[in-house]
Amino acid sequence: MKTVTVRIEGRVQGVYYRVWTEQVARRLGLDGWVRNRRDGSVEAVFSGPPSQVDEMLRRCADGPPDAKVRSVSVTDEGGAPPSGFAVLPTH
Repeated sequence: MKTVTVRIEGRVQGVYYRVWTEQVARRLGLDGWVRNRRDGSVEAVFSGPPSQVDEMLRRCADGPPDAKVRSVSVTDEGGAPPSGFAVLPTH
């Protein structure tokens, strides 16, 4: 299993990025969560088989159609989130 915390920057709020992330993560069978940050970025935790986590990171670089992603940065590795995938309140 691989678990990463990521920060996605660019035009990623107000473009359904969190909903898109939840849908894609569930399709890939990942656990974790996603939330908006007050600084305009999106933060997420993805946990699952390494190949699926890597695929999620690749997809995050594009995001939903209206997003303009500038960067996807892994800010932490390790740990294990609760089972399932959730959209959390803004932090």
